[in-house]
Amino acid sequence: MIINLEKIINQLVFGVNIYPPNPNYYISRKNKDKSSIYSEKGQRMLEIMLSGFLFLFIIIILITSERFGYSVLSDLDADTKLQEINKDPKKFKIGTVLAFIEHGTIIALAIMLFLVFNPYNMTLAVIWTISRITEGLINFYNGKNYWGLLKIAKQYSSSSNTEKESVSEIGRSILKTKNSVFAFAQILFSIGTLSYSILFVTSEAVPVPAVIGWFGVVVSIIYGFGNGIILVKSNTLEGA
Repeated sequence: MIINLEKIINQLVFGVNIYPPNPNYYISRKNKDKSSIYSEKGQRMLEIMLSGFLFLFIIIILITSERFGYSVLSDLDADTKLQEINKDPKKFKIGTVLAFIEHGTIIALAIMLFLVFNPYNMTLAVIWTISRITEGLINFYNGKNYWGLLKIAKQYSSSSNTEKESVSEIGRSILKTKNSVFAFAQILFSIGTLSYSILFVTSEAVPVPAVIGWFGVVVSIIYGFGNGIILVKSNTLEGA
């Protein structure tokens, strides 16, 4: 059996295959000349490269935003957070803007991977795309609320000691909401990852060991349930 290293490398790195599921896909299309076939293969390779770039860009943005004080899961110590924002509001703005860029990149990546995935399994591609786009949109909305801490921080700095407590509670509420929304967004992330892993397991056209797909299935389910528990506990504590 001949092992196609190019296909394996592309699959392991990007999670996609530059070739359609049918090995004779291009051969059977007699109505197309070689230039058209190579053009399609080149377009698919470009889609894969762009997907890989977006994925790495997301990681870089997350690391950079952390350095500017933005965290996907916020500490609920609102007093400290509001003081930090007042001390360096520019740093807060940069970190939050970077987070907005990351959310937009998630949406772009979802669309790009749909273009790569749909020849293999349209249903799984749609599930992936809808879950990840919804995740990105939810995080956008969440970021808008988080941006409101700028105004809260100004009120906090000009408030008397007795007023600070109520202002701080507003800030804490925003941070709690941010964490809850993030947990829900991660459930959507798990759904998208699950569809991606199922493709590895079920598609014979994907040259990846089934164990990798099963690992993704197990991890995405555990991660999704874990965030579901966090979300339920958060809502329970808020209602108590």
